[in-house]
Amino acid sequence: MIKTTITDIQSLGIRVPREISGRKSGAGPAEGKTFLFEGIPCNVPIAGDYVKKSPYHLEIAEDHLTLYKDDRAVMPFKAVITPRFYSEFTEERVSYQKIALLHGKDCLGSTVLQHCSHWNTPSQCGFCSIGLSLQNKQTIIKKSPEQLAEVAEFAVRHDGINHIVLTTGSCDPPGPEILYLAECCKTIKQKTDVPVHVQFAPPDNLNLLDELKAAGVDTVGIHIESFHRPTLERIAPAKAKIGLRYYELAWEKAVNLFGPNQVSSFVIVGLGESPESVVWGSEILADLGVYPFIVPYRPSRGVRLQEIDPPRPDLMRDLYQATADIMRKKSISSKKCLAGCVRCGACSALHLFEGPAESLVCHRTRDAVELADALAIRHDVFVKEQGVFKTTEQDEFDMNSIHLIVKQDNEVVATVRVYPTENGHWIGSRLAVKESCRNIKAGRLLVREAVKRVKKEGATKFTARIQEENVSFFKRLGWRPVGPLIDYCGLPHQLMEADLDAVPPEF
Repeated sequence: MIKTTITDIQSLGIRVPREISGRKSGAGPAEGKTFLFEGIPCNVPIAGDYVKKSPYHLEIAEDHLTLYKDDRAVMPFKAVITPRFYSEFTEERVSYQKIALLHGKDCLGSTVLQHCSHWNTPSQCGFCSIGLSLQNKQTIIKKSPEQLAEVAEFAVRHDGINHIVLTTGSCDPPGPEILYLAECCKTIKQKTDVPVHVQFAPPDNLNLLDELKAAGVDTVGIHIESFHRPTLERIAPAKAKIGLRYYELAWEKAVNLFGPNQVSSFVIVGLGESPESVVWGSEILADLGVYPFIVPYRPSRGVRLQEIDPPRPDLMRDLYQATADIMRKKSISSKKCLAGCVRCGACSALHLFEGPAESLVCHRTRDAVELADALAIRHDVFVKEQGVFKTTEQDEFDMNSIHLIVKQDNEVVATVRVYPTENGHWIGSRLAVKESCRNIKAGRLLVREAVKRVKKEGATKFTARIQEENVSFFKRLGWRPVGPLIDYCGLPHQLMEADLDAVPPEF
């Protein structure tokens, strides 16, 4: 009931009495007001023209609020209480509210640099209103680290704030703003120990992310917005120019530094993309250890895309469910996130669709420890157990491979690698399963994931040399033999090819 209602109202909005107002602009798609439904924060659009047609409306009676759908009461709920820090000022008489805002029910958010190099240029993001809040004098252009620390210390003490989000407009090229985010976080951490999340575009020098880690940043958001290339080029030309491959490098670097579930990316729905691209991209993210923060688009007055209505609730429910299913298979969960939009959850209903991770999860290696575990299994199988190689089975292909692993109860129990050659041809090899885990179908999971992975990478052909005793196993998974048996490392092997056309559609 509650996830259906929240999904509905985040797309359709709520008609509210005139005396109720919300946030009108800011970095990203920002219009809305936060309410609490059974204690769950939900940021809902209330001002767009499309909201006038919503079947949901709010009624105020004495000291409580009731949500109605048409003429039927749906549930009581509460507005988030205005925090005390909104009425405070710095010594220079700068309002705390112009330095930071309450997000959700317990998150402090601030755009530390309220200027983007792309604002009022052809490369401006069409959904973003970062310059409007400055134009309307709702904020100041630059928040100093000392101002942010002052507000954070007060808000943590008096308003129950327990995590912080720092975002910023982008420089062109991105980079200098990341050093400023690091400085802001370091100063905040000197005043309070709550987790801090920062958001930025991938810089030319990815080593700048080390500065964030050193400053005490706990989680990061690197937002691509859309995996549908034509849509991204239209709505966010500067992000499209960065390219998906470089975003992947940035996500990989961030996950290595901050860990799985501590890196996120916004994926905005309703800007012209295909639903398949949302699910496809969400699996890319989850496989890397990145949380796919799916949100319905909501327009703000004054932005380039202000005439686009949010996506249908039924579409959002389908996308939430498909993405939640993916996350269960990749051990990705909002509950593990320390800070930021994912932990807050007010702008997306995705967290309501999540469930516990499956007993066996399969994904690519996400850090040096997981890769070392995978290589150790390969050594045990191919060197110690089978004697296929005398000293090591590692070779020059490892550097260019995607290494997939299966984990059971957070322990790596199986691995395989896939790598490209030329003309869309990918090769799979080094499939290895711990001897004690060969009855849990880890090998089957790895092979199916490998086929799906190479198809995502654009493979038109996928082959592998299979030991003769395993040929029947691969046949059952849809692979076909190619040519006669051949000798490889002293053992008979069969070249086999996967049926890439049999990979099921994304959505």
